[in-house]
Amino acid sequence: MDPITLQAGLGLGLVSVGLLALLLVVVTLWQSFEIVDAYEKKTLTVFGEYRKLLEPGINLIPPFVSRTYPFDMRTQTLDVPRQEAITRDNSPVTADAVVYIKVMDAKKAFLEVDDYKKAVSNLAQTTLRAVLGDMELDDTLNKRQEINAKIRKELDEPTDEWGIRVESVEVREVNPSKDVQQAMEQQTSAERRRRAMILEAQGERRSAVEQAEGDKQSNIIRAQGEKQSQILEAQGDAISTVLRARSAIIRAQGEKQSQILEAQGDAISTVLRARSAESMGERAIIERGMETLEEIGKGESTTFVLPQELTSLVGRYGKALSGSDVQEMEGLDGKEFDDDTRKMLGLDDIDEILGQIEESAEMNVEELEKEAEAVKAGDAGASIRSADEVIQEMDDEEAPAEVEKEE
Repeated sequence: MDPITLQAGLGLGLVSVGLLALLLVVVTLWQSFEIVDAYEKKTLTVFGEYRKLLEPGINLIPPFVSRTYPFDMRTQTLDVPRQEAITRDNSPVTADAVVYIKVMDAKKAFLEVDDYKKAVSNLAQTTLRAVLGDMELDDTLNKRQEINAKIRKELDEPTDEWGIRVESVEVREVNPSKDVQQAMEQQTSAERRRRAMILEAQGERRSAVEQAEGDKQSNIIRAQGEKQSQILEAQGDAISTVLRARSAIIRAQGEKQSQILEAQGDAISTVLRARSAESMGERAIIERGMETLEEIGKGESTTFVLPQELTSLVGRYGKALSGSDVQEMEGLDGKEFDDDTRKMLGLDDIDEILGQIEESAEMNVEELEKEAEAVKAGDAGASIRSADEVIQEMDDEEAPAEVEKEE
């Protein structure tokens, strides 16, 4: 063999061995390190024996004889396939659900159960059928929260042994059979028609009630208006009656006082005429006596006997002519009426009568307004009297006074 060829072969063999050794070192290093993500943990087995859990990061493991199993520590979603069940009232239904789980202990999930996802899914299916079978059809359609709570409660105990926690269970759909659905649709349709008829009847009833109430309120308002109109009309009539009565009273009092004054005036005029006639008669007597004395004086006799009355007449005549104080003229100074005459004629009552006329003629406007307001309020209706009654009452009161005056 050629030495050169032998050296070349040895060199190539050494290179191959070196490459193999380098490759072996690289593979050994690669197998000696295990990288674990932040959201997971891995179980480590060496020669099939469980050793430990690998935490997130770079972990050193025995090369070539080690094996790791990853476990996702996040919340995971498991779809529960659609399940058929018979309810308590023998109604077939189908339902599916969603289960939310989380691995709490990766060692238990690795050692206690083969495939925890499959195990939880199968357990959820059987539990869903059992829960639906214990309920009636209406409850399965209406009580979703109750179904979810029961399934979760049934899943909690076995999954705890597997290191799994069931966080939530949600039933997505519960569908009865087609026949049941048709019956339910008919029932729903009938119920809706019934409710529509009830609502329509209630609407008509409410409309009738509202209309009746409106008519009632309208009648009440109309009656109140008519009543108020009648009250105002009656109050106006009462006020008019009061004013007419006042006017009649004042007019009657004026006429009566006018008649009294007229009668008193006539009486005074008669008395004055009588006094004048008396004075004139006395003067005529005096003048006649003087004529007689003149005739006596023309006679021849020097001695005359005169009666006392003639002497008195002469004295009064002389005083009337000359203003001398021969003798008072008692018959001619009676210009003032004596007490009996004044009482008979009512001269002392003239001022009082005129004052009564003025008081009666002066109408108290404020008092009339108060009486009118009282009539409006309905408080003075019973106190209103007619003019004839008032005049009759005044005549009855004044009749005794006139009788006393005449006496």
